Amino acid sequence: MRVSVIGCGHLGAPHAAAMAELGHEVVGVELDLDLCKILQTGRAAFYEKDLDELLGKHVATGRLRFTTSLHEAAEGADLHFVAVGTPLRTDGRGYDVGQVVGAVRSLAPLLRRPATIVGKSTVTVGTVARLREIIGEHAGSAGVDLVWNPEFLREGHAVEDSLRPDRIVAGLTSPAAEKAVREVYAPVLARGETELILTDPATAEVLKSAANAFLATKISYINAMAEVCELTGADVTTVAHGLGIDPRIGHGGMRPGIGFGGGCLPKDLAAFTHRVGELGAAGAAGLLTAVETVNHARLDAARDLVERAHGGPLDTATVAVLGASFKAGTSDVRNSPALRLAGLLHSAAARTVIHDPESVPAARRLHPEYTYADDIGTALQDADIVVLATEWPRFTEDTSLPATAAAKVRRQVLVDVRTAVDTTAWTASGWTVHQLGRPVQHPTA
Repeated sequence: MRVSVIGCGHLGAPHAAAMAELGHEVVGVELDLDLCKILQTGRAAFYEKDLDELLGKHVATGRLRFTTSLHEAAEGADLHFVAVGTPLRTDGRGYDVGQVVGAVRSLAPLLRRPATIVGKSTVTVGTVARLREIIGEHAGSAGVDLVWNPEFLREGHAVEDSLRPDRIVAGLTSPAAEKAVREVYAPVLARGETELILTDPATAEVLKSAANAFLATKISYINAMAEVCELTGADVTTVAHGLGIDPRIGHGGMRPGIGFGGGCLPKDLAAFTHRVGELGAAGAAGLLTAVETVNHARLDAARDLVERAHGGPLDTATVAVLGASFKAGTSDVRNSPALRLAGLLHSAAARTVIHDPESVPAARRLHPEYTYADDIGTALQDADIVVLATEWPRFTEDTSLPATAAAKVRRQVLVDVRTAVDTTAWTASGWTVHQLGRPVQHPTA
């Protein structure tokens, strides 16, 4: 099938690469000339596991190409995925869907034969109805259909989730649209591992927002329980394990830490909270507001934990912060709680040094005033306290790291604000380990 992907950022680039891997001929449209030039070389402008390999593979064969021309996409493709950004409005109340509306309004007049537009961007309920009006007014041909097909990707696993999604949701406007969806996703559906949910556009819009709001709720809930455990002396990891055994709850997302971040959950929760409030669902709006409040409060709790671990104010301390991206597996620093915590520590400590395996360049562009290290050894050198703000396996699974790190620091104090490490390995190497919602783990060596 001949496919275009309009917008080739964190959503569109993995989707374009995955469509090529599934056997389609793909043209990616990216209006940012510098970004488009990078993609044309077969690599991404950001880190995402396995993405460069897939881009390089299919750009080299010609199955995947990138352009700044919408005309080229309109002439060469029969199905057009819209994957442009929908940031929060400047007032923080709902999405700015200007890029989505602009993409559809620009594409529609260029379509000179029947085609299917497939929206993947996260939008406010009611956006599809507005887009259908635009297509009806401006389409250059009859038979232009619209489908809303929201993404459920996890950053750091976007390639895997694009190739092997757990579900495909399609909000349909016509039988022809269903046929197009089944055809483009046929290689995925043929495996029998993915459920296809066919519904109306409004349901597809709400389902996406509801999914991210629930994930945010689950994270905030276990962080609220971590606060309870801190006050009672209980161990939140055991609480989370006991809760997760219940199949109605599950273990996924039940790791306490400094909250959620990135380009999706904070934005989607804020927009959904505002919209359900507009609709008059006061109870739902109140619950979602509480989820946001708990999430924001965990940064202050983490900063306080670092001070307690140090034994007082940080004004004479050197702090090493491991982690800048909002989660492991990506270089994305948008709404990163790790980087926000690093900022709080930068303001409080005598010296704060930040290291991340992939996101130091992005973090440095966003906050050039902070101090960064390109390798872990430099970050740890003469540190009084080490803050682990990431779940990167090279920090959490390398059993030699505790002993190696011990030789670099002045004091063997680890504050793990992601509850990510096996404390046994660290305490055996002489470290005192502090985690949110858990009793202090003392050295056993």
